[in-house]
Order: sequence, then structure tokens, then C-alpha cells
Amino acid sequence: MSDDLFKESLAELIGTFVLVFVGSAAVLVVEEFGVLVPALAHGLILVALVYTYGHISGAQLNPAVTLGLLVGGKQDLNKSLVYMLAQFIGGIIAAIVLTAVFPKDNTAVAGFLGEAAYNYGQTTGFLTEDSVWTAAIYEAILTFFLVSAVFQAAVYGRAGKLAGVAIGFTLAASILAGGPATGASLNPARTLGPSLVAGDTSYLIQYLIGIFAGGAIAGLLHGNILNSEE
Repeated sequence: MSDDLFKESLAELIGTFVLVFVGSAAVLVVEEFGVLVPALAHGLILVALVYTYGHISGAQLNPAVTLGLLVGGKQDLNKSLVYMLAQFIGGIIAAIVLTAVFPKDNTAVAGFLGEAAYNYGQTTGFLTEDSVWTAAIYEAILTFFLVSAVFQAAVYGRAGKLAGVAIGFTLAASILAGGPATGASLNPARTLGPSLVAGDTSYLIQYLIGIFAGGAIAGLLHGNILNSEE
């Protein structure tokens, strides 16, 4: 691995750690404050991270975004695979650290995980239990929106210096729209870490398929048809 790729992948790992940590922490209080808190937390921290790490790695911070760039012809396979590995590692570490420092007695929840379960910041909603494949399709649609924003606002530079704002707002709006239904992950690393820590992978495969599919479709469309590069 070259020094540049190591530096870039480290930025992806740290950035994804921050995104998953802040996002999961916000979900821990969703029962008390509602979906607005995780929507703003995810959206605002993503805006900050784009401007913090964008000049180093592009601040993809999401394997679905990375896949979209790969199939859209904007990034090579080697870099994409290293980025994805770093993102997944960052998400898993974030989930472990968050659940280690957060008082477990304060995260008890009832509902999808059962009366004796705990909230680990998982990306689940009422569709996850009732119709997991419907939830996966919903995740695919929302991820399509996010990766589309990445292409047009950042890759093609249509939002200029406000690209981070456009992308962060897209994520926040998607969580407002889909949070109660699916948890509105839009990010395989965001789903994987909390799912593993919670010990509940019953929805994991379906979510990963849906989220990756949404990112890939957006990449193919915006990389090959709606290509607005001058």
C-alpha cells in the first residue's frame, strides 16, 4: 500500500468512526426526542466531515458511496476495496466504543428487540420486523438519493464549496423520511457495526443488499448517463 493510499484510508476509517459514533449516539436518545435528533446529528456531522477529510480522501465514509464511484468509473478497484475495508473497520470500532462507554441501563428498550433488549444505535424501524425486504428496498431508494447527491454536488462540482452541505442535507432529509420505517442507514458501515455489537444480524444481509444496490444504481446512472462533467 502506498503512503498516499494509507493516509487516505486512515482518513476514511477515522471519518466513518466519527459518523457512526455520532449517529448511533443520537439514536440512543431517539425514544425521548424523536427522529429529528438523529437526522440532524447524521446530517450535521457529515457536513463537518466532508470539509474535514474531503481534501484527503474525498470523505466518502460509506461503502455504498465508494461502490457507486467504482461502478460509475470514478475510482479504481484497489482504492475502492481498501476504502471499504477502512470504512467497515471504523464503523465496527465506533459501535464497540460507544456501547462500552454508554451506561447500559440507560439504553433499555422494548419493541423490535424485545422487552429485555438494549438500544445499540441499530438502524432498524417498524418495517425491519414486519417486512425486511420492503425495508431493504426503502433503504435502496434513500441510498440512491444520497449517492446521486455525491455525484452531482461533489464529483461533478455542481454545488461548489457547498457540496458538503448538499450531501449532509440529503442524508438528514432521508433520515427524516425513512428513520421510523427502516432506521434510514444508507450506509453499510453504519448498519454493520451496531448490528454486530447488538448481536442481531437478522436484517443485516437484506439491508446490505438494498443499500449497496441503491449506491450501485446511482453510480451507473450518474457515472454513465447523467454525467455532467465539462
